[in-house]
Amino acid sequence: MQLAEKMKIDEAKAYVAEKLGVTIDELHDIVTMTDKRTDLGLGLSHVEPCAEENNGMAAKFRIAEVLGIKINSVEKFKERAGLK
Repeated sequence: MQLAEKMKIDEAKAYVAEKLGVTIDELHDIVTMTDKRTDLGLGLSHVEPCAEENNGMAAKFRIAEVLGIKINSVEKFKERAGLK
């Protein structure tokens, strides 16, 4: 959010927490965020071999959707796949 929307760090954290339906404190809690990322299909911050939810591109698509932002690699993928 800092780069995409030019937000300051505290503003970016508040935005992401609101979009994910968590508090800023929960945003920093690895257990809460692992559960939330799994529930929303956002991928995990750590790698688990052969885990279906670790498909990086699919996670980026979901992150862009959930946060309501454009991610360059997602936009490029859509262009090349003829989805735009």
